[in-house]
Amino acid sequence: MQAVLPQLRGAFALAIAFRRHPDLLIGARLGSPLVVGYGEGETYLGSDALALAPLTQKISYLDEGDWVVITKDGAQIYDAENNPVTREITTSGVTAAAVEKGNYRHFMQKEIFEQPTVVAQTLSSYIRPLEQTVALPQMDFDLSKIERITIVACGTSFYAGMVAKYWFETFARVPVDIDVASEFRYRDPVLQPGGLALFISQSGETADTLAALRHCKANGQTIAVVVNVPTSSMAREADLLLPTHAGPEIGVASTKAFTCQLAVLAALAAHLALKKGKLTAAEEHEIVEHLIEAPAALNAALAHDEDIAKMAHLVAPARDVLYLGRGPDYPLALEGALKLKEISYIHAEGYASGEMKHGPIALIDEAVPVIVLAPSGPLFEKTVSNMQEVMARGGKVVLISDAEGLAEAGDGCMATIEMPKVHPLIAPLVYAVPVQLLAYHVAVAKGTDVDQPRNLAKSVTVE
Repeated sequence: MQAVLPQLRGAFALAIAFRRHPDLLIGARLGSPLVVGYGEGETYLGSDALALAPLTQKISYLDEGDWVVITKDGAQIYDAENNPVTREITTSGVTAAAVEKGNYRHFMQKEIFEQPTVVAQTLSSYIRPLEQTVALPQMDFDLSKIERITIVACGTSFYAGMVAKYWFETFARVPVDIDVASEFRYRDPVLQPGGLALFISQSGETADTLAALRHCKANGQTIAVVVNVPTSSMAREADLLLPTHAGPEIGVASTKAFTCQLAVLAALAAHLALKKGKLTAAEEHEIVEHLIEAPAALNAALAHDEDIAKMAHLVAPARDVLYLGRGPDYPLALEGALKLKEISYIHAEGYASGEMKHGPIALIDEAVPVIVLAPSGPLFEKTVSNMQEVMARGGKVVLISDAEGLAEAGDGCMATIEMPKVHPLIAPLVYAVPVQLLAYHVAVAKGTDVDQPRNLAKSVTVE
């Protein structure tokens, strides 16, 4: 291996078995994750703690460039310079029970319904309900000195970052740049000294995001990460680790990790606003009150599962679907379109509602369902105006709103989905539920592989 590994280029995680040496296994990693699992008289190689959960919770993460020789006597790890090293053995805390479907038909369905519980678990780590304050993990830098935030993520995590941009700028009045990780380094971004670079990832191993993190670190940025795997590569390289407590997410299309990311980002935005002097103690108490209401609101949203299942057949025959939303609901429109694409293979696009008349309205006809996310509030009338433009051109609208919004604008819609009346702060968490359930039930109606969509992987560890 000393001679072979230096010749390899790119990212890899290797497990090499030998026909003539059945008691020998060699593993090596560069760029992609690899872990050693320690059982009773057995040793394993796996991609992460989740993969080894049915076998053992005692694991060691290999560092960048490490390779390992596994025999019946155990494991010996070597670093990139071929020196024998010892890597810390940790307890993953992931059990086999956590990766079973239970009474649910699919993992994705189970994970959608776990959201009230896991969001409550996540928020319990970031708020003190009795004092009605936000509490973040200890950090070695002064948050009040942060003058600019750069958010980098991919896919669903990117849409969580888009919502966070609204929150950071509205509450803390701190300017925010946001990039998809695969583009970030290649535009040679301007990184302000003393800036905070915030990375969002379910796995903490996404190759594009991890490369962007290292680029920011090399350019003097303070690194914060929002991840669901607190032992992941990103978590280990961060200055501020903000774990979500969603538990293992098996379905490839992310659901509960997304809402937990939003919960953490809302708490971070409130805390940053307080540190920047843009939020009074009374205003912080009010934000905490609304965050505490989120799990109950998620439960109320899930109560409409059967209604959504009954109307999924209206969307399932479509070749194209459009999603519309304004403000923080615009990222939710993008997320809804992504979910539908991922698991039902229907072409879908999300748009800011006001952009419809700048081109996409040309696509509208009777065969194109339009999903409109419009909670009642300051942006409701504008969104409904855009929705009526669609209906006037024969578009078939599914309106997702609260009872007040449906009473005002629900007439003439192909279908309506009622959500609980919630404060605009937690609306993105709550309105994630109907777009997830709609994508799920449409995919079930079409008979696609919900948990393992074609061409997709749970953790994208190649660039």
